[in-house]
Amino acid sequence: MKDFDLVVVGTGASGATVAQACAKKSWRVAIVDDRPYGGTCALRGCDPKKILVHAAELIDWSQRMSQDGIAGEIAIDWPRLMRFKRSFTQPVPEERERNLRDAGVVTYHGTARFVDATTIAVANEHIKARRVVLAAGAHPAPLQLRGEEYLITSEDFLDLDAMPRRIAFVGGGYIAFELAHVAARAGAAPVILQRGARVLNGFDGTLVDRLVEIGANVGVDVRVNVDIRSIERTRDGVRVSGLRDGEEFVLLCDAAVHAAGRVADLDRLDLEAGGVTHTDKGVAVNEYFQSCSNPDVYAVGDCADGGGLPLTPTAAAEGDLVARNLVEGNRFSLDFSGLASIVYTIPSLGMTGLTEDRARERGARFAVHESDTTQWYSSRSVRARGSRYRLLIEETSDLVLGAHVLGPHTEELVNVFSLAIRAKIPASVLQGVLFAYPTASSDIEPMLA
Repeated sequence: MKDFDLVVVGTGASGATVAQACAKKSWRVAIVDDRPYGGTCALRGCDPKKILVHAAELIDWSQRMSQDGIAGEIAIDWPRLMRFKRSFTQPVPEERERNLRDAGVVTYHGTARFVDATTIAVANEHIKARRVVLAAGAHPAPLQLRGEEYLITSEDFLDLDAMPRRIAFVGGGYIAFELAHVAARAGAAPVILQRGARVLNGFDGTLVDRLVEIGANVGVDVRVNVDIRSIERTRDGVRVSGLRDGEEFVLLCDAAVHAAGRVADLDRLDLEAGGVTHTDKGVAVNEYFQSCSNPDVYAVGDCADGGGLPLTPTAAAEGDLVARNLVEGNRFSLDFSGLASIVYTIPSLGMTGLTEDRARERGARFAVHESDTTQWYSSRSVRARGSRYRLLIEETSDLVLGAHVLGPHTEELVNVFSLAIRAKIPASVLQGVLFAYPTASSDIEPMLA
């Protein structure tokens, strides 16, 4: 048996962060992963997805400008785009493992499981540690559907050798919308099948409705109140059957994608042997991201029920937080206010802070600043298909409570509003900033007027 100060399970943003930070403090650190090193974001999530989104944006922009000076047609060459995407993802495992080893971290490959409270087994080897950090990520949630094994995952979609002509997405969250918008610009006919009456839950409903309208105009077919009963393999593809608004339907497609949520990847860890309790969202942790049942275990990222969203910046921040708590003692916690979330559709949809419903639940008194901005310079100059915003400004403090944006420059606007929320910058002060013009940020002054 080998002894370490720390064993980390998972090599994504959170796991690698805590492992390297503790190794720099001369801790003896080991890390283990049963998949190629690098984690979801770098290998099968954010990074490869955004490569495809950029290409789709270029196609959409050229189409929007076809009557205003941009001549000729362009199209996505999917195999070549995949080769470009793989130029980013293929080097990651070797680079991530090399960086960890250069930091003094001992690397293991295999499935980790608890033997006791502080002993981890990998294959036939047992590793003893003073502390264990779980950063195992998440995997697609079981759907309990007949034939769900015929669904491909978002990871499979991001590595397709060819784009299916007809493609369905089971689920109406951000993964479904992002991949459907890419598929539409790559020449496919995507259909989103959502069980409930609303899609993109958690985002501003008014902006979501507008995004659905825009998507419909480019071929993204969104269907709600769909109860899928079975998925079958056919000679030509996949057959999806069920009820829509109580009426039977059958959808024939070339591929169907699981986009109905993810759950913490904890099944193989044998948490019971380690005395680690969990909820349906992940390992139960306190404000220090320490296990509520085993004080020698911490959990971070998608496998922790820590109150944050399953986002890469959140995971990395949690890894840094846990490293500080391990080295210096439990003294640090995280502030999740102003946490930005973006749906990389075309145009993109973003939010930070509170929704109207959450603000009302907290008893806040606020004014709503909102407008359609499709004819504003920043949108009209790129022929945006539509843009809109809704800002929540607290009446008593003049602070930004929430910002919700749909449009071609969503990411940068939401980031500025996130800063304002976290730094408690009054709306009147933010409105007075002399932003460079014409930029996305220069729209903030009229947005707050």
